[in-house]
Amino acid sequence: MQLRSFIKILIPFLFIFQHMSFAVPSFTPTAPQVDASAYVIMDYHSGRVLAALEPDKIIEPASLTKMMTIYVIDHELQAGSIKLDDMVRISENAWHTQGSRMFVEVGKFIPIKDLINGVIIQSGNDASVALAEHVAGTEQAFAELMNQHAKRLGMHNTHFMNATGWPHPQHLTTVKDLGLLAQALIRDFPDSYPIYSQKWFEFNGIKQPNRNQLLWRDQTVDGIKTGHSDSAGYCLAASAQRDNMRLISVLVGAKSDNSRSQGSQSLLNFGFRFFESHPVFSANKALEKQRIYMGNKKFVQLGVLQDLYITLPRGQYRGLETTLNINNHLSAPLKKGQAVGTIVVKMGNQVISKQPLVALEEVDKGGFFGRLTDFFTLTFRKLFNKQSFVAINKKQSETSDFSA
Repeated sequence: MQLRSFIKILIPFLFIFQHMSFAVPSFTPTAPQVDASAYVIMDYHSGRVLAALEPDKIIEPASLTKMMTIYVIDHELQAGSIKLDDMVRISENAWHTQGSRMFVEVGKFIPIKDLINGVIIQSGNDASVALAEHVAGTEQAFAELMNQHAKRLGMHNTHFMNATGWPHPQHLTTVKDLGLLAQALIRDFPDSYPIYSQKWFEFNGIKQPNRNQLLWRDQTVDGIKTGHSDSAGYCLAASAQRDNMRLISVLVGAKSDNSRSQGSQSLLNFGFRFFESHPVFSANKALEKQRIYMGNKKFVQLGVLQDLYITLPRGQYRGLETTLNINNHLSAPLKKGQAVGTIVVKMGNQVISKQPLVALEEVDKGGFFGRLTDFFTLTFRKLFNKQSFVAINKKQSETSDFSA
């Protein structure tokens, strides 16, 4: 009898013990020391910077400039103002360009697609100038386009003077800005990005290798661009994808080709080893619907227009808390993409991400009598409900329901 009584007492405790979760603490070391005057390592999807050294230090981009050169060319191709098979006449100015070259000949006509390969794979200054002159008339005018795109992308500490990266006192940027450019290059022109992983390109009987050594060392690396000058040192913007996580590293000021490759590899390995990225909300998927007044609809669907990712140290994802702060007094008209609140993702008291919550559809003004009724209803609500925003907490199971 005593044994049976003891078992009856013990069973509830065994049940509790079985369902207890013992969290294993996760630790994240400092980033590895590398040969560089500045660097940044960031997640492509979330944009979170995982580690950085002098990210806002003004530096010379050298041939990392050519990422923007090709970004402008890709933009013009997408707009239809130029085509890949368009023939570009090589000017004497382009042919005479110093530094790394594709070895185009003055007066010859070269397809744009070959010149793009010459810029990306061979880092051809002559090809860069030829493309710039073809698109904008002069390299100086092309640099103005580069600066306009830089401003639009949020590269606030960047100014371009040429299409090649040739040293100039006013041709400057930061590794943080170059990280934003690399992110935009992959995001905005995914069909063109595979060129950055090509190891060789042959033109005019001359076969040249891609100077990015990581393409040979690491199969997960698929770009992006090398750079070098006496004043800038050895530079490398790299990107790699392992499973569903993509990282971008930008490193400048290394003392040698080998050290820039080793440093970039160390940063990428650090990021993949100690961090993880998770999709939280998918684009154009309704997260909530909110009452809207004086419109042709009673409710409006709310969400995000771009997939929302979160990057965290490994093992911490289950501790996330997500809150939707929604405007409590919405009224028409309302445009698609218009911000109506915020999405706040927190880990304890730390804000991990804060993004706009937007309308997923357009809501026009409603009819006269409907608007009149809603006007009095909204006025009444504002009078007796002073709360401007309503907070809605999303459960972890809801935030992980993602479909790309």
